Amino acid sequence: MWFIMALLSAVFAALTSILAKVGIEGVSSNLATAIRTVVVLAMAWGMVFLTNTQGGIATISKKSWVFLILSGLATGASWLCYYRALQIGEASKVVPIDKLSVVITLIMAFVFLHEKFTARSLVGSVLIAAGTLVMVL
Repeated sequence: MWFIMALLSAVFAALTSILAKVGIEGVSSNLATAIRTVVVLAMAWGMVFLTNTQGGIATISKKSWVFLILSGLATGASWLCYYRALQIGEASKVVPIDKLSVVITLIMAFVFLHEKFTARSLVGSVLIAAGTLVMVL
């Protein structure tokens, strides 16, 4: 099931890029990000109430709150940068660079979460990085 959800995530992320590129024409990238964020916020809270999981808020630890807030700040910064890059650059060049986040995530997971960095991870990271260079140069 995780694979299907991850694949759907990739499809929706691709749609996000294409729809955003068309939608930000003549709109401030910061305003566009804010509009997108309001929609995401409404959708996320809608799912919380639809699945009746709002009661879990009281059980969230302080550590989880801190890291979820930091994650939200990182997401916001990422979206602001992404929309600005999409506004001034070609989607076909911006998106591959954005996907270098895969390589950066693998490195950070190894350094900070002590996850295994295998030969397979190394080869995949090198291929993603090389593919990104081929696509943007």
